[in-house]
Order: sequence, then C-alpha cells, then structure tokens
Amino acid sequence: MPTLDDVSRIASRLPGSEEKPSGGGLAWFVRRKPYAWESMPWPSEPEHVRAIVSSEMCVGVVVPDDEEKLALLEGWPHVFIPWETTWGGLKVIIRLGAIDPDHLTELVTESWYSQAPKYLREQLDG
Repeated sequence: MPTLDDVSRIASRLPGSEEKPSGGGLAWFVRRKPYAWESMPWPSEPEHVRAIVSSEMCVGVVVPDDEEKLALLEGWPHVFIPWETTWGGLKVIIRLGAIDPDHLTELVTESWYSQAPKYLREQLDG
C-alpha cells in the first residue's frame, strides 16, 4: 500500500518540485502551484468525503481535463473520489490504500506535468 513517503519519493524526482506543510498536511508544489496534497476533512467538503479522508490516507491531485477525471472516476470508483472545489481547476482524491504504486507514480507525475512550466517539463522529458 502506498504512503505519503511514496508520494514524497515520487515528487522528489520531479524537477522543481517542493514539499511544504500546507493546510494541516503535506503538499507538493512546482513554481508555487500545488499539484498534490494530503487530503484533510475540511468542513466545506461533503460529509461522505470527510468520512473517507478522516478514516484513511488520501492524496488530492490535479487532473488535466474533464475526460481524464471522468475516466479515473468511472474506471476505478473504489480508488478515486470526485472533488469539486472553487479553486484551481479539476481534481480527484486518491485513496492510497486502494491504488497500485505504479498508477500513483503516473498520476502524481501527470499532475506535476499539468502545473509545471515548459522548461521543467522539458527537463523531465529530456
């Protein structure tokens, strides 16, 4: 089962990535833009989301578009929780206890990629 240490390890390999405390947990940023974060049971969240993130380790990530978000939610409903917010675009919550480590690596990397500037994406691709 992946842990926050695994998310940190994945993020540490991404150019320009920074890990910082944020909102009561850990978050990962590229050029001050968050791309992954430890999910917390915020009062503004729906009750069913708060219940899940209160009882198990979850991480939120940015997804590139609606199609990707829908594919994740429909393809792995036991892994992903939809998350609607008023800030910062499309996101999903990942239940770390339910995701394959390789899939986690792919999603954190894709989330970083969607937030990183071109010169850092080129470093990763190069």
